[in-house]
Formats: sequence, C-alpha cells, structure tokens
Amino acid sequence: MIQLLLNAELYDPEPRGRTHLLVAGETIVWTGCDAPALPRGLNAREHDFGGRRVIPGLIDGHVHLTGGGGEAGPHTRVPAVGLSRLTAGGVTTAVGVLGTDDLVRSPAELVTVARGLIQEGLSAWCHTGGYHVPPATVTGSVRGDLVLVDLILGVGELAISDHRSSQPTLDELLRVAGDAHVGGLMAGKAGIVHLHVGDGPRGLGLVREALDRSEIPAAVFNPTHVNRRKRLFEEALALAERGCTIDITAFPVTQGEDAWSAATALIRYLDAGLPPERVTVSSDGGGCLPVFDSDGRVVEMDVGRPAACADTLRELLAAGQPLERVLPAFTRNAARLLQLPRKGRLAVGADADLLVLDDAGGVTDVMARGRWHVRGGRTVIRGTFEG
Repeated sequence: MIQLLLNAELYDPEPRGRTHLLVAGETIVWTGCDAPALPRGLNAREHDFGGRRVIPGLIDGHVHLTGGGGEAGPHTRVPAVGLSRLTAGGVTTAVGVLGTDDLVRSPAELVTVARGLIQEGLSAWCHTGGYHVPPATVTGSVRGDLVLVDLILGVGELAISDHRSSQPTLDELLRVAGDAHVGGLMAGKAGIVHLHVGDGPRGLGLVREALDRSEIPAAVFNPTHVNRRKRLFEEALALAERGCTIDITAFPVTQGEDAWSAATALIRYLDAGLPPERVTVSSDGGGCLPVFDSDGRVVEMDVGRPAACADTLRELLAAGQPLERVLPAFTRNAARLLQLPRKGRLAVGADADLLVLDDAGGVTDVMARGRWHVRGGRTVIRGTFEG
C-alpha cells in the first residue's frame, strides 16, 4: 500500500513545519515540503491532516503484556493486554516485562505474546527475567536469551528496594548486569537491566555501589518507577548525571502523596539541566498498582493503563510545555536506549508509526507499521480476541 500523508505539522520529534510524507508498506520512504505528483498506477491513498500535529508513535518501555499482579492471590492476576488497549493509547511499540510473578508467567510466554501482537500489527519486544534472581530465562541463561531469542532486548524488571524482591546482593546484581551487557554486545542489542525500584529506604544505593565497584557501564542500569518517592527521584537525577537512563512511570498520584506525577517529574528532570536524552516515560500498563499495609499485604489495587503515557503528554502540553521539549522522552529516547533505530522518529527509512494530535494534544489517529489502527478517535483494528 502506498499512502501520501499531506499537510502534517511534523515533529520528528523536533519541529519540521508543514511537511508531506510518503509511506510504502510499513516504511516512510519520502518527506518534503512540496507534494509529489505520483503516477496513477500507484493507486496511492491520500490523507490530508490539514496542519494538525503529527508525532512519532509512542514507545512504551514497560508493559506487562501477559498481565501483572497476583500479589493477593490467583484471582488478582491481571489479564493480558489486548492490542487495542495499546493502540488507543497511542502506543505503537511496546516492550514487555514480567514482575512479581516470574514463575507461572514465564519469559517464554512473554515472547509468545509479543509475537502475537506483532502478527496483529504492533511492534513488540520484551525483556527476560522478572523481579527475582536468578532470572527466569528461556534458554537457561541471560546471555543465551539475548543472543538466541530475537525479541529479547535485556533483563527486567529486576526488583530492588522492595519487599517482593529476592533481596539481591551486590554480587548478584553485578552478575546479572554483566551477563546482560555481554549478551547485548554479542547480539547487537541494548543489553540493559531494567530495574524495578520499590519504595524501600535503600533506594538506588545498590546501583550506586555497582557503579562504584565495577567496570560495567552506567548505561546498562535502567531504573524505573523513580518518581514514586520524591527522595528517590533526587537519587535518580544523580544517577542520570553519571550516565544511567532513568524511567518515569505514568501512574496516578494523589494530592499530598510523597511522589511526583509523571508530568511533574519530567519537567523537574528537564529543568535540572541534565542530559535530555537520559529520561523516558512508560505506563506500567497491565501491571498491578497495589497498596500494602505494614505487614506487606495488599489492601487495595489498581491496574496500569497503556493510555497513561498519552495522557501525560497531553497534560504537559496543557501546562504550556513545548511539544519538542517533552516529546523525546516518549519516543526517541526510548528508541536510543533500546537500540531500535527505525523507531522514535519520522524520517526516511523509519517505520511508519505515527500519531495525529488534536488541538488539545489528545490522540485522534494512530498508524502502526503503515496501517491505521485508530481513525478519528475510533479503533478500527482490534486484536484477535477483542470482539
């Protein structure tokens, strides 16, 4: 299919002004300011955006594709995330993770679910392991998974500073990080350790020790949920200065809570003058968002929404933030971290993943790999079992 996309106010994520794009199959093959005269025989479909803002599809680096939860019994296991829950939220690339349950839910299942989403038109990858050490794997080792399983990009979400973790020691963390790094080098992949950081008092101390006492590059360590406590966020800023990419989670924050909302956290990061490429935003979509009592028992729970990233972007625009300032944290930065060169940008040779925004910054149209999944705010492609 050939598609000519006319009059886009393009953000790549930098502003490119009024631009036309030509899409062939799943790829952007041309961009320019003057619309081309295409031969009739191409049967190109034209879409005129009328000057609306067009941005790269969102890359969500933390999604529980198989479902999360289970901390309060089998009935609290969250169902798998369907295709349209992702695309309706503007997510065109999803990276799956396992959390507390890395026993019943396995990396092999996660890879299979990612393959299913790819068949349905999304772009999907995943990490091996889960909260615990030694990491659950497909092949028997972290290095083996990275080298031999095409969709596995790193390890995660490995838990630290959390009562649900396996309380990893420094040596255990270094062993996992070393295997992830070397496996990534061998496979030409990211080779990161995506770290779930709980609200325990140790915070990011284990990561600081790892940087102080080993040769492993700081870029290997990728802590997430860093905005869950304000003090933890200050620790994360210091790690970003040392070379780590930190991940902000778009979870709900109530007034007076000792946490920063994703929008506030991103603004604080950018205002701190730290490298703008070392921060991302993810949704924790499909994951359980539990509240525990003093004995570590779940007293209430919510479920992460894949649309949380798009909602955060809209909130930032409503607060007066320039789109080009905040957009990289949802697009290009994640593509850089995960070493996905065809993602996170709208240029010749990139995948045709794009969103059209309304005047308020809401998502109205979603194209993933050259196919329209959402048009005019209505889902037009659903997953196999979504009705």
